[in-house]
Amino acid sequence: MTEPAKRGQKVRVHYTGTLDDGSVFDSSHGGEPLEFTLGSGQVIPGFDEAVADMRVGDSKSVTIPADQAYGPHRDELRLAIGRDQLPDEMVPQVGQTLQMSDGRQTFPVTIHEVRDDQVILDANHPLAGKDLTFDLTLVDIVE
Repeated sequence: MTEPAKRGQKVRVHYTGTLDDGSVFDSSHGGEPLEFTLGSGQVIPGFDEAVADMRVGDSKSVTIPADQAYGPHRDELRLAIGRDQLPDEMVPQVGQTLQMSDGRQTFPVTIHEVRDDQVILDANHPLAGKDLTFDLTLVDIVE
């Protein structure tokens, strides 16, 4: 029997992530397993903790609360901009993703609402405020 995965080790994991309603928001199946170093902050904390101590070949299902995933949905991350700040040729649509910059970094925002003279943008991660369920299989410990 193999040793359990420990912090600092590189692991390869196949996963399927679902929301409370059962809809799949992401999966590695049909592609390469996700490779990351345990405890390095490369994945959300709850995912990291779920994989720690698994052995190669182990599978399990874990529900990660929002605070250990992408955090709560924060209203202060919504902002209104004038439609005149968008490119003239753009027709904004709810759900559309745009890139914004604060001068230091670029980050995605989603159009939450379109008004006559304003567009409401949401800079929350799309999965913020949601509990996430993952079906996990530890494929390999790369070392």
